[in-house]
Amino acid sequence: MNAKTNAVRLLDRLGIRYELRAYEVDLEDLSAESVAEKIGLPSEQVFKTLVARGDRGGVVLAVVPGSSKLDLKALARLSGDRRVETVPLKDVQPLTGYVRGGVTALACKKDYPVFVDETLELFDVVSLSAGVRGTQVLLAPADYLRAVGGRIGPIGTSK
Repeated sequence: MNAKTNAVRLLDRLGIRYELRAYEVDLEDLSAESVAEKIGLPSEQVFKTLVARGDRGGVVLAVVPGSSKLDLKALARLSGDRRVETVPLKDVQPLTGYVRGGVTALACKKDYPVFVDETLELFDVVSLSAGVRGTQVLLAPADYLRAVGGRIGPIGTSK
């Protein structure tokens, strides 16, 4: 990857150590499981960022393992909403500045509340989108949480 993304610039500004890992993009399969296989990590160690909207707090970002799906009820409890729904795909880029397959809470267009599944803390290194399809950023979970100001909770469920 030649050009640095806003996500990578943020990590540099914060002095956070990371590794970038490029992979071949398949527009037919942008799943976290597919990305995990391409970068050589188990899917529970590759986290995806989903955009949701709560009935009280508005837009939130939910970060869950690639091997899990988002538990909307758990996210609502954690975010203080009665109900949360993922936003339509057409709204993702206008809200975040990122395209599907490249969404990250790092240097998002606006500072939305970030809620991260508690399994993040099980690993020494986790992988997340670097803000563009085809590149993942690998870093320590504590550094990721510091960079995004994330709150931890049980928001992922097995598929």
